[in-house]
Amino acid sequence: FGNEWYPRNMYQQGTPEFEHHVKTYGPQSQFGYKDFIPMFKAEKFDPKAWADLFEKSGARYVVPVAEHHDGFQMYDSALSRWNAANMGPKRDIIGELATAVREKGLVFGLSSHRAEHWWFFDGGMKFDSDVKDPRYKDFYGPAMPAPKDLGSVEDSPPDEEFLEDWLLRACELVDKYQPQIVWFDWWIQNLAFKPYLRKFAAYYYNRAAEWNKEVAINYKNNAFEEGTAVFDIERGQLSDIRPRFWQTDTSVSKNSWGYIKNHDYKTPNDIICDLVDIVSKNGSLLLNIGPKPDGTIPEPEQEILMEIGGWLKVNGEAIYGTRPWKIFGEGPTKVAEGAFTDTHRSAFTSEDIRFTTKGDTLYAIVLKWPENGRITIKTLGTNSQFALPHIDKVELIGYDVPLQWTRDEQALIIDVTGCEPKEYPAAFRIR
Repeated sequence: FGNEWYPRNMYQQGTPEFEHHVKTYGPQSQFGYKDFIPMFKAEKFDPKAWADLFEKSGARYVVPVAEHHDGFQMYDSALSRWNAANMGPKRDIIGELATAVREKGLVFGLSSHRAEHWWFFDGGMKFDSDVKDPRYKDFYGPAMPAPKDLGSVEDSPPDEEFLEDWLLRACELVDKYQPQIVWFDWWIQNLAFKPYLRKFAAYYYNRAAEWNKEVAINYKNNAFEEGTAVFDIERGQLSDIRPRFWQTDTSVSKNSWGYIKNHDYKTPNDIICDLVDIVSKNGSLLLNIGPKPDGTIPEPEQEILMEIGGWLKVNGEAIYGTRPWKIFGEGPTKVAEGAFTDTHRSAFTSEDIRFTTKGDTLYAIVLKWPENGRITIKTLGTNSQFALPHIDKVELIGYDVPLQWTRDEQALIIDVTGCEPKEYPAAFRIR
C-alpha cells in the first residue's frame, strides 16, 4: 500500500498510510511495523531464478538493497538482530543473491539507505505506538525529529554513536560480500557524515586493492568530492554529455520502488528510450524492480525486463562498451534535467536520434520508427560541424538486407521503407 515509505508513513498521522494501517491492522501500539516481519517469509525466493532473469534482461550488474531506511537488514549481520537471516525469511538474502549473480558472470553490488534511519520513525514518537516501546529501540531508534527540509545538509545531524554504527554496517557489508558497487542513498549529504564518508571510501578502496577488484561508490548530490565516486541521479537524467561517467537510478514503476497493489508501470519502450539517452550522455541505468513478500518477482515486471532483454540481445552492440560521440544526439524532444524528472518528458519522435561509438563505428539510434519510411540525421550532413569525412556503409542492426541511403549537405537520409517497422528504437551501424 502506498510505496516503499509505508514504514515511515504508517506512523505519520493524517497520511493515507496511517489511516489504512489502523483500519487494516489496528492501532500502531498493538500492530507496529515490526509485526510485519513474521509475515515476510520469502518462501519462494530462488536466487538462481532471479539471476537468470537478470541475465536475460541484458543487465550487466545487480545491486540489491542491503538495508533500507526501515533498518531491517536483508543479510546476515553481526551488528543487529533485526535481519533476514535471523527473522522473517531466516535466509541471507544478500549472500545467496551474490553467489547466484556471480555465477552468471554479472557484477554484484549492494545499496545502503541506512543514513535516513536516524529520523525515519520519528512519527511514532508523537503518539501511542510501539516505536516508544524500549524493547524495540534497537530497531526503531533513535527516531529523532526529521529535518523540516529533507534536502538540508545541516538540519538534524546524527550523533557520533549513530555515525559509528553507520560506518560499521557499511564496512561489514564490504567485508562479508565484497561488492564491486556500494550505492548510497541521498541523506549521506548531511555534513555530519563527511568524515565518515572519507573513512568508508578509504576502507572500501583499500579492501578492493587487496581483492584486486575494480569497485565504485555511487552517491547523490554533493555527498562525495567530484572524481572520488560515481555520481547518481534518482529518477532523472542529464540534458547533455557529462565528461565523467554517471548513473541514473529509477524504477519500472512511476509510483513506487517496492511491491504495491496499484503500480503505474512505465512501458518497456519508455525505459529503453531512457536507457539509450542515458548511455549517449556517458551514463548507465540502474533499473529497480519490487519483489513480492514471497520472494517472487511480479509477472508484469518480469515481462518488462524480458522486453528490454530482447531489445538488447539484438541492439546491445550499440550500448555495451560504447562511449559518447562528439554530440549526444539530435531531435526536438527535451529531456528534463535533474532528479525526479523521469516522467516529465514528452514521448520521443522519429526525429529524436542518439549517438554512441565503438572503435571506428558510429551508432545512430532512432528512438521511434518513422511513419514515412525515411530517417533523416541532420548531424551527419556534409555541412554539419560534426560531419564524418566519409561514410562507407550504413546498416540496420538485426536486418541483413542492404539499405538505400544518401548524404547531402543537410543530412544523412536512410530509406527504411522495405524494413518491417520496429516497435522499439532502431539502431544503425555507420562505418
